[in-house]
Amino acid sequence: MELHMNIFLIGPRACGKTRIGRLLANSLGAEFVDTDHFFVDMVGMEIAPYVERYGWEGFREMETEALASVSTGGRRVIGCGGGIVLRESNRAILASGVAVYLKTAPEVLVHRLQRDPHEAQRPSLTGHSVVDEVASVLSERAALYEGCADIIAPEGEPDDIVKFIKREILLLS
Repeated sequence: MELHMNIFLIGPRACGKTRIGRLLANSLGAEFVDTDHFFVDMVGMEIAPYVERYGWEGFREMETEALASVSTGGRRVIGCGGGIVLRESNRAILASGVAVYLKTAPEVLVHRLQRDPHEAQRPSLTGHSVVDEVASVLSERAALYEGCADIIAPEGEPDDIVKFIKREILLLS
């Protein structure tokens, strides 16, 4: 299967965008890019201190620049930050490729966030507990994720999710 456009993986924190993205890119012989990692390289600082210094709006501005940069040229698998869908300009970029929503149950997200020390270092979006934050974020963004998605991938084993995505992309072509 040859990749002709970008595949954007969307969903909340801890839904598996990086893990699935790497597996999917490898199986397609494509490059994987994580917008959060690209952002850190681009601005020269981690997300939490950047948000602390410039606020969420400043972060979202630079996140849009990062998404636009990694989208140029196409034929990549791109793991997007969880809030990418909040801006109309980002949603337009997602529409230029295939957007895949990695739909994940709230309790699974909470479990992953609580066990991963790296996730714990990310800035809180709401200032609430992990359980309340996941509920709040999903209530705000679930419709946006679904509205942007060309494909909604169900939960499952990573290899099965990759097979599902590849099969669905073939059906879209």
